[in-house]
Amino acid sequence: MTVSRRFAVGLSGGVDSAVAAALLLKEGHEVVGLTMKIWSGALKVQESVRHACYGPGEEEDIAACERLCAKLGIPYRVIDLAAEYESRVVDYFRAEYLRGRTPNPCVVCNRELKFGFLLERARRAGLDFDYFATGHYARIEERGGVRHLRAALDPAKDQSYFLYRLPSKLLESVRFPLGSLTKDEVRSTARALGLELADKPESQDFVAGGDYAPLFADSAPSPGDIVDASGRVLGRHRGLPYYTIGQRRGLGISLGADPLYVLRIDAENNRIVVGPGTGLFAEALRASDFFLQNPAGLPAPFRALAKIRQNHRPVPCLAEVSGEGARIEFDLPQRAVAPGQSVVLYDEEGLVLGGGIIEKALP
Repeated sequence: MTVSRRFAVGLSGGVDSAVAAALLLKEGHEVVGLTMKIWSGALKVQESVRHACYGPGEEEDIAACERLCAKLGIPYRVIDLAAEYESRVVDYFRAEYLRGRTPNPCVVCNRELKFGFLLERARRAGLDFDYFATGHYARIEERGGVRHLRAALDPAKDQSYFLYRLPSKLLESVRFPLGSLTKDEVRSTARALGLELADKPESQDFVAGGDYAPLFADSAPSPGDIVDASGRVLGRHRGLPYYTIGQRRGLGISLGADPLYVLRIDAENNRIVVGPGTGLFAEALRASDFFLQNPAGLPAPFRALAKIRQNHRPVPCLAEVSGEGARIEFDLPQRAVAPGQSVVLYDEEGLVLGGGIIEKALP
């Protein structure tokens, strides 16, 4: 028999969080819907057909959450975190791109806002709950008395990469109801429950329309040279934030029959370094701000599987962690290691061991 608990469920206006709330309610738990408001309207962002995390479509998403909660018969609260989102996520995003790095706003948002400020402000506002649940595709497993994230059952939807910095203590009061479901199963469940969000398209962009230009309206990036590895000027770029490691399209240049890719972003000299795809491979990387869920449970160094971006299949590596830094050596060279992104380490069963911020690809 399931013991009834009080759950706050983070709702985004999408099908995943809606089904998470509905499943917990069906199990007999007490549920309240919770949304963080992050859009202040200060930037001139144009909403596109497909919503994004950050943009004017937020009002529509909140309205969808209100209708969902009314249908489920549960309370609903909106917590205004627009100022915190601007200072913790948007400012970080701008600063990283201007440094020639590729930021990962989802990692920062989850750590700082969704599992940080949102819960703090909700409790301060008088909400009383035992657990916080979201529609993320991830699992939680205890190993050696320490709670770890574990990759979702559906590898195509797994989101543990974005959540790797959640500490064991916090995971004691977190639940991911969708961790053992596929996306098709979630949509089928939504249809069976008569939820209007069952067939809503997924939101995958950070900024509405995928255009970052409005974020730099007050500090327009300076154009500069596109050069090859020897420093020879091949063309001009329109600003460092519009390029990332491994990018091929949108360069506006060609050099013989071989395609050119962004190999390196030289922020100090405001240059984009390009070359053949063979120059994208690295044998190792150096990471900073490294977090291990259970350092005492790992040898030094230790074997693991490394994931260097969300859509990257974890690959075998040797990890050596020292202080807050780490050196990750791949068994086979990996393509497009981008400074600013996270490297997340897993064991063979998908248990998240830890991760950090990529500082440099090592040849």
